[in-house]
Amino acid sequence: MEINNNYLYIFLDEGGNFDFSNKGTQYFTLTSVASLRNWSQLYTNLSNEKYKLIEWGLNTEYFHCCEDNTHVRGKVFNLLNEEFKNNSIKIDSIVIDKRKTHPILQVEKEFYSKMLGYLLKYIFKHSQSKGFDEIIVITDKIPVNKKRKTVEKAIKQTLATELKPLCKKYRVLHHNSCSHYALQVADYCNWAIFRKWERQDDKYYKLIEPFIRSEFEIFEKGKVYHY
Repeated sequence: MEINNNYLYIFLDEGGNFDFSNKGTQYFTLTSVASLRNWSQLYTNLSNEKYKLIEWGLNTEYFHCCEDNTHVRGKVFNLLNEEFKNNSIKIDSIVIDKRKTHPILQVEKEFYSKMLGYLLKYIFKHSQSKGFDEIIVITDKIPVNKKRKTVEKAIKQTLATELKPLCKKYRVLHHNSCSHYALQVADYCNWAIFRKWERQDDKYYKLIEPFIRSEFEIFEKGKVYHY
C-alpha cells in the first residue's frame, strides 16, 4: 500500500477535571503535540527507555506522567528535551481558569467541545492546514462510556462549524493512550503545563518550554469569546 506522507498528526491530552465547584481544580488545560508522521527516532528511544525500566525492575506498560515515579519522569522529560531539538514538533496549549467560565459552558459536553474547537482553530490557522491532504487529530479515549457518545457528538458539531472553512479534510479519532507513544508525549507535555498553572511548579515545564508555540489563558482579562 502506498503511503502519502502529506499528513499532519495532532495528539491531544487534557489536565484538570470538569468539577466547577470549589472542590475541583482551578485550571483545565488542553494541550496538543503536532508533527508530521516522522516519529521513528522518538518512538525508538522511548521504546528503548521502556525496556530499560522493565529490566531495572519496573512494570512499565506505557508512560503516564501522573502515575510514573520521579525517576521515570526525569528520564522521559530529559529524553523529550533532546528529541524535540531535532524534530518539527509543535506544542500548543489552551489554559482555562474555571472560575471565569460562563455557566453556559459548565456542562462537560459543551465545555470540552468548545475548548477543543478553540485550540484546533488556532492550530489550523497557524499550520498552513490547506497544504496537507488531511489533518488527523487523535485524543485519548473518553473514559466514561455513558457520556462518550454525547461528548463525541458535541465535538463533531462544534468542529464542523469552526474548522471546515480552515481545513479541507480532517478526522478526530479516540484511541487508548497506550497505543501511541505520541499520546504519551502529549500527556507528559500537558502534565508539565497543567502543573505550572495549578501548582506553580515549573521544574519539568522548563524542559519543554523552548518547544511550546503557544500557551494562552483563554479567559484572560480583555479577551472576548462568544458562547
